Amino acid sequence: MIDISEKFQKTDYLIRSKIMLGSTLLNSGFYKEAFDITGEIDTGRLSNALKTDFLFLRARLNAGIAEYDNDAYFSRSYYKQSEDDFKNAEIVTPSNDFEKTINLAFLPDSVKHMKLTPDFFYNVIIGRHLPEHSIAMVATRISYAYTGYDRIGFLALAAINDIRSSTKETLAIFLLGQELFKLDKTNDAYIFLQEAARNAKFYGARNRAVQIESMLPLVAGKMIDEKQHEKDKLLIGFLTFLIVAVILFFLLVIYRRQILRIKANELMIKGKNSELESVNGKLWESSKIKEELIGLFFKTCSSYIEMLDKIKHKTLHNIKLGKYKDVNLILNNVHIEEEKGNLYNMLDTVFLTMFPNFIASFNALLKKEDQIWPKSGETLNATLRIFALIRLGINEHEAIAKILDYSVSTVYTYKMRIKSRALVPANDFEQKIMEIKFIDSNHH
Repeated sequence: MIDISEKFQKTDYLIRSKIMLGSTLLNSGFYKEAFDITGEIDTGRLSNALKTDFLFLRARLNAGIAEYDNDAYFSRSYYKQSEDDFKNAEIVTPSNDFEKTINLAFLPDSVKHMKLTPDFFYNVIIGRHLPEHSIAMVATRISYAYTGYDRIGFLALAAINDIRSSTKETLAIFLLGQELFKLDKTNDAYIFLQEAARNAKFYGARNRAVQIESMLPLVAGKMIDEKQHEKDKLLIGFLTFLIVAVILFFLLVIYRRQILRIKANELMIKGKNSELESVNGKLWESSKIKEELIGLFFKTCSSYIEMLDKIKHKTLHNIKLGKYKDVNLILNNVHIEEEKGNLYNMLDTVFLTMFPNFIASFNALLKKEDQIWPKSGETLNATLRIFALIRLGINEHEAIAKILDYSVSTVYTYKMRIKSRALVPANDFEQKIMEIKFIDSNHH
């Protein structure tokens, strides 16, 4: 474009083309070449529009190299020249209403009116229906007036519109990455700075690439530290969980052992209680049987003593009178077998009062054809009486024989005969007899 403008001697087109070349060199980081171009431009005969564009270019160039140098001594003079050029551009072409409104964002906070909030400037930008690239440029400029999340809002708007307008100049997304890094949004900052680096490489902006490359290692290092910290936290959390799990496991094992021990003790206690109940039952039963038998014994003995006393008096009286025949008559009236039968009947009655189910329970242990039932008028017969005494706890053959006036061999024969016919093993028969229930008639 410069060659064609010179060929056809179009001065305005020539200067416009040089300003455009200077802007491209500036954006690409060719500061020396950009200064050479601005030095070639004769500013004496420029139109106001071109002069303003020239001053803006030179102002941006001085600000760019000041930022690139980043040196307290040299950068100061570049920033001063940049400021002077911006002021001169304002004199040549005063700001329009829109530009004046944008400049209000840079008023000191104490001067700003309450309505000049970030929302106000956002609505101004959107309400103007500017092209995407213009929105990106204005939003980037306003972002410098704010800090924190307000600045991030404008930079995000600028970055979005750079994408929409396919602009790879990278400033907005680079600044957005910087701000996010300041706010410890390291992952997001790293993503945006990587995109900025790709844009700078695509665009060829060497100065921006240098800035980004100096920033990326810091962000990456912090991100690695954060990830390592997260890993450490995860490892500590896992180890803590493992330790707690091991402790809980051992506690569970101890608890389970205690539970098993308690259950074993409970079973043992239940067993002992059952044994005690059984022993208490047997003691109570034995006590009641003894009570009944002792009562029977004293009643019977008292009856016989009274009878013997009467016989004695009658006999002595008749002997004194010499009535020996009457003595013989009195003695002949004493029927021992009958009295023995009465004694057995009394014993049977008392026994069946205590064990009313004895006969039925006894026969339940025998086959139907071998069962032994008392005859009509009988309470117990000889066989039943032997096992009734066994149920009362009298096991010795001699004792049973004496009570029933049998020989020992007779008692033994009766027992063996019944045991041989029993439905249960012979060795268990007497135990089954002992299990026949005692019923306390007074209690029930």
